[in-house]
Amino acid sequence: MASIVAKSAAHIHRHAPQQMPRILATVVISKRHSSQDLPAMKRGRGGRSSFSGIVATVFGASGFVGRYVCNRLGKIGSQVVVPYRGDPYEVERLRLCGDLGQVLFFPYFLNDEEAVRKVMKYSNVVINLVGREWETRNYDFDAVHVEGARRIARLARESGVEKLIHFSSLNASPTPQPIYSKEGSKFLRSKWEGELAVREEFPAATIFRPADIYGQEDRFLRYYANFWRRAHGTIPLWKKGDATIKQPVYVQDVAQGVVNAIKDPMAVGQTYELVGPERYYLADLTYTGCLFCSHRPERYYLADLVDYFYRVMRFRNVKRSYLSPLFRMKAYAMNMAPAEPLYSAHKLEKEFVTDITTGCPTLEDLGVKLTRLEDRAPWELKPWRQGAYYEEYLGEFVDPIPPPTASVH
Repeated sequence: MASIVAKSAAHIHRHAPQQMPRILATVVISKRHSSQDLPAMKRGRGGRSSFSGIVATVFGASGFVGRYVCNRLGKIGSQVVVPYRGDPYEVERLRLCGDLGQVLFFPYFLNDEEAVRKVMKYSNVVINLVGREWETRNYDFDAVHVEGARRIARLARESGVEKLIHFSSLNASPTPQPIYSKEGSKFLRSKWEGELAVREEFPAATIFRPADIYGQEDRFLRYYANFWRRAHGTIPLWKKGDATIKQPVYVQDVAQGVVNAIKDPMAVGQTYELVGPERYYLADLTYTGCLFCSHRPERYYLADLVDYFYRVMRFRNVKRSYLSPLFRMKAYAMNMAPAEPLYSAHKLEKEFVTDITTGCPTLEDLGVKLTRLEDRAPWELKPWRQGAYYEEYLGEFVDPIPPPTASVH
């Protein structure tokens, strides 16, 4: 009898490596199928090797903001599902955001409901960061910002997702401020319609309306620093930037706001306006006529920000100019570029709309300590400094004067 038991045990031991992983995987999936059980599975002290009880599907994770959101989620021990389209190597580096096996990748197509449903099947949080600043033959603003957002919200509700965070845009409105076209920015109008679609399909969704977001690989600081944004040694701006006020927000603050909104039960159904701590006149961000002088006029505009950027980059002779018809034609032509255009007609229409808050809660209401632009701009713009190869002495260059701020209304 003992020999029979020994042979049976040896037989089980020999086949265990092939059989046990399947059994364990089945157990884990059966537990994850019900999202309300996930908080009960919390493990660890809250770091990357822990499990926070959050399984988040992040649409648009390969974008600028998405990478920071995934990193913040991974940092607190969340499991992150990354739907992607195109080359998988574009999202491969996100694997380092979480512990081994905690970042999962799935190919999907925004118009394929079955694929969208599949990537959020086991998630209790869905974050929609999908968006674009220019239109293509395959995806216009309505297809991405309205129909795509509606589809994600509806399938999230049908899949039993507990929290949906949808990214819209500050100044989203059915009647945006007109700059060149009578109808105003089509981008901002589609973002407003997308908000309505999300509220209709998922009433408890949390909506974020971010202002211009800056940080590593952004499309704000680097947009104005780029050679192609200049024309004949000047920076073309609508009314020289003297009629636009901006309130940019740091990308790390936005990512932290997402994590805090997931944890805060009071954030359900709220709309948050993500703005920085200060309002700047766009003109002051670019003016470089007097690089280190301390005299300031009484008021500055969008020009304030652009002036400041070029002071940080140590440009001495770059001035602001009006947007000429030739520059606008270049914007229309660049919109037809096969790759990502630096700017387009839609970008110019949206760029000069003044940031206006409507009284909604902000990142500070989510417990986020806001970062000042002046504390980050010198580091972010360092690669674009004139004479970046020059090895300076300590204290050789005076710190550029910060841009003056506008009052918050």
